Amino acid sequence: MENQSNPNEETKKDLTVEQKIKRRNFISFSTFFVLGGAAFGGWKWLYHAPEETAGITAGARKPLRRALNKTELFFRKFYSNNHLVKTYPKSMAAKNVRVNSDIGIDDAGFKPENWQLSVVKSKNDVLKVTMAEIKALPKTEIVFDFKCVEGWDQIQHWGGVKFADFIKHFKLNEQAKMPYIGMETPNGEYYVGLESESALHPQTLLAYEMNDQPIGLEHGAPLRLIVPVKYGIKNLKRIGKISFSNDRPRDYWAEQGYDYYSGL
Repeated sequence: MENQSNPNEETKKDLTVEQKIKRRNFISFSTFFVLGGAAFGGWKWLYHAPEETAGITAGARKPLRRALNKTELFFRKFYSNNHLVKTYPKSMAAKNVRVNSDIGIDDAGFKPENWQLSVVKSKNDVLKVTMAEIKALPKTEIVFDFKCVEGWDQIQHWGGVKFADFIKHFKLNEQAKMPYIGMETPNGEYYVGLESESALHPQTLLAYEMNDQPIGLEHGAPLRLIVPVKYGIKNLKRIGKISFSNDRPRDYWAEQGYDYYSGL
């Protein structure tokens, strides 16, 4: 029986080197333009997709928000209070701690000595807590790698009271059983929403010291949130009010289209 040659193989053998190069270039560029066109079409579809227009999810395209929500569910499924961030010796902490934003803390006439923390226990019951009462609680320190969604990170040293200890001391255990905790600055211009697991994480602090010194105004004096399992956008400066909720509290950056969870 005679061997039958493949006509396509014969054609390929007859091509010159220059023709083979041209053929490969044609295939490569054709593939590039097809994939590029598909990518452009996808981008155009996403760009013209309707935005979320209400509540804490406003500001993000609906397909992106759905993707972010699915990402959050994935991470929350595996989240555990046993997940501790890596800590470092004090000697490694930055001496010049980076200042990133003054949203919510740019009040020219703010005086730390007049500050009080409002804790909303219920609609008609608001607990007022002074700085002296907070400092009377056991102090905890942490040196960890503070991470920003902008891509930078810095090892920082903070001191204050564990949020879990604060909850226990002021008998807020029933309120803390709610799935969400909200915090905002005294002027209400910056606000974050947290899952109770993150707020009650053993490394989460209500911080009043940085590098063994009182926190400066630019870093959120007299009291700020340090939650190491979250990106910096969740680490609220100058806490003015704390509340508890069965529904997601509003969140400044989630309203701008960022991930609500923002966990590490």
